[in-house]
Amino acid sequence: MFLCEYEILRKMRYPICRFLIPLFAGATLLSCGNGGKDNSEKSDNPEQIQEDTTKTVSNGVLNIGGELFSIPSPMQTAMLIQGTGAQFDKSILNTKDNMNQYGTDFSKALNLGIFGADLGYVSMYNKSQEALSYLAAVKKLSDDLGLAGAFDNQTMERFKGNLANKDSLMVLVGVAYRAGDAFLKKYDKLDISGLILTGGWIESLNFSLSVYKTKPNEDIKKRVADQKQALSSVVKLLSQFEAKIGFGDLVNDLRDLNKIYESVKFNYVYEKPETDVAAKSTSLNCHSDVTISDATLKQISEKIEQIRKKIVNPVKA
Repeated sequence: MFLCEYEILRKMRYPICRFLIPLFAGATLLSCGNGGKDNSEKSDNPEQIQEDTTKTVSNGVLNIGGELFSIPSPMQTAMLIQGTGAQFDKSILNTKDNMNQYGTDFSKALNLGIFGADLGYVSMYNKSQEALSYLAAVKKLSDDLGLAGAFDNQTMERFKGNLANKDSLMVLVGVAYRAGDAFLKKYDKLDISGLILTGGWIESLNFSLSVYKTKPNEDIKKRVADQKQALSSVVKLLSQFEAKIGFGDLVNDLRDLNKIYESVKFNYVYEKPETDVAAKSTSLNCHSDVTISDATLKQISEKIEQIRKKIVNPVKA
């Protein structure tokens, strides 16, 4: 990503997060660059929790076949939504009642991403009982995909013991999933990691669009518009596996969504650089204005609803 693009996003307070598996749950992987090392013993330290929680929504790197893909974290969206004052809405989440429909690895991986984003959302709102339910769904799908090591008994007990602590929950999600991250890297399961990432991204966009319908907000509107770049990354990522069963239809749906996003326009405004003589550094300052019509928002919402329905209800869709 070009430096000024990064500065634009930073000024907008919507940092791009690149990561291998999207939050394998809503709380973005803390595993970026950690090689799967388990630091769970640190998560009970309040200062460490604060530090790791900050890392939870920071930038990482999604590197597939030597290429970097820019995909935002669902946790960033959950934090933004909570910051608008929007009330918790359980109806926008997936339900465990759908679990028996997920019979293929393709379906399980996509819904693992969706349930993971849901776990992050309920954790942001301190919904401890809901968090347990979504944690169980995430664990079940992880086990089915061969990622059982991500949730051993010790980790599960720590989850249950920290249900009232939002920061601890977010950190523990990252700790638990580092094992899954390492597994997918080791065994070259890039198609699975891509699907998990895509499921989390779709659910994140679903959050934003659902909230905007009931509580219009310029920050949420801009958040939806900002997904134009992320969508291009998702399409490019999944296109590598298009010949595999299920991928073709999903990629075509996302390409249709991409066509809708073509009407979203960005105007980058460059400002005078700021020079720090003492530090011998110069910062490039710029911001962006985005244009997205209500008609386009409605089309995006309808398309995401259609795509998500196929994922969470694959038998009925």
